[in-house]
Amino acid sequence: MTRAVLGIIGGSGIYDLPGLEDVREEAIASPWGEPSSAVRRGNIAGLPIVFMPRHDKGHRLSPSDINYRANIDVLKRAGVTDLISLSACGSFKEELPPGSFVLVDQFVDRTYKRESSFFGRGCVAHVSMAHPVSPRLRIHLAAAAEAEGIAMARGGTYLCMEGPQFSSYAESVTYKQAGYSVIGMTNMPEAKLAREAEICYASVAMVTDFDCWHPDHDAVTVQDIIRVLSSNAEKAKSLVARLAQDFPREHEPCPIGSDRALDTALITQPDARDPDLLKKLDAVAGRILKA
Repeated sequence: MTRAVLGIIGGSGIYDLPGLEDVREEAIASPWGEPSSAVRRGNIAGLPIVFMPRHDKGHRLSPSDINYRANIDVLKRAGVTDLISLSACGSFKEELPPGSFVLVDQFVDRTYKRESSFFGRGCVAHVSMAHPVSPRLRIHLAAAAEAEGIAMARGGTYLCMEGPQFSSYAESVTYKQAGYSVIGMTNMPEAKLAREAEICYASVAMVTDFDCWHPDHDAVTVQDIIRVLSSNAEKAKSLVARLAQDFPREHEPCPIGSDRALDTALITQPDARDPDLLKKLDAVAGRILKA
């Protein structure tokens, strides 16, 4: 069995993780460039935790400026087996008002400026994203939310836009009519890269506002969002503490194969693979490349 190491990516409003014990900060180099920040290692109730603020302290990075490949590579190098994303978002549903938490189970990717794969020319791989969220992680998150009295919608589709501008009214209405639940700017390509790195991934979308489809939210402002962020952040920290307390100490094999996604993904023949790319893939794909 593999020891479980829980990774937490903190989104807007979550730049630290109180409650960590034996904390140390560690800067981990990545061949994919600069990650958002150094990671903070520690433990909660004896469970190893690795925390990274997605936007860096002080919210230095916009969604389009985040080096998602470096972030996931660094978390993989840190030994993370299971990864939780905490992300601010807007809502498309009346029943998901500001302050709601959504346990996302599907994504729609509308980003266009970001590197979305570790693989490419010299080593091609195709992983399945049919079910992008690890079901075991969703079960543990739902149980932690219930234990903490945090209302959480179990299931929903997260539309990831490029940003940094908010939606136009026409875009917002279109996404609402499509039946999506929430909109954000950061979970893609993060979830795709986590799958390529064979890290089980789950996302908690924390609603800060109705998107501009709503007559009372037709001009979303940062000031409006910040007012809700602090409340959401406190609930998220309670959620993580409970999750860590009850989380299995040994990594549970993923029933949909998130942690073995590369078993049947590589298509480039060994003699055609680019040695320089293989060196960069040492953490992400080391298990399968060594085999």
